[in-house]
Amino acid sequence: MAHRLLVRRIWTLSVKDLRCLPASTSSFSTSLRSSTTPLSLLSPKRTLPRSLPHTSRREVSFNVQDHEDFTERVINSELPVLIDFHAQWCGPCKILGPRLEKAVAKQKGKVAMAKVDIDDHTDLAIEYGVSAVPTVIAMRGGDVIDQFVGIKDDEALDSFVSKLVGQ
Repeated sequence: MAHRLLVRRIWTLSVKDLRCLPASTSSFSTSLRSSTTPLSLLSPKRTLPRSLPHTSRREVSFNVQDHEDFTERVINSELPVLIDFHAQWCGPCKILGPRLEKAVAKQKGKVAMAKVDIDDHTDLAIEYGVSAVPTVIAMRGGDVIDQFVGIKDDEALDSFVSKLVGQ
């Protein structure tokens, strides 16, 4: 796929694009520079954008990398944190994850969400008494406020997150 995009970009180079390229001693680049018409066999009227637009947005959730990362981003967090203990193989976890992110996003930065894969971070799962997935723990100031196991509907999730935020 990347090869096709590269070939397409080369074929759609115009004289303006070539002026931006560094000078070369090859006869191919010299012959292209003297051309006055756009070079395109695939789409004469279209050229590809130089770069993809970059939009900065704050992430709703983050994956915990290790115990130190957990301590820094969850326990020492100034914001309340919702911790989603999940597993890749868990069907209900795949359903609950996006719904939790949606409920957290509704709070507009008042709460963070940490995702902990129990297969990668068994020590954290044991430390917090996770015996089944999905398990969601609400933490504020390093203290566990509330938790639940399993799936909840959107209304119950919104209520759970609002309770954590203190609304």
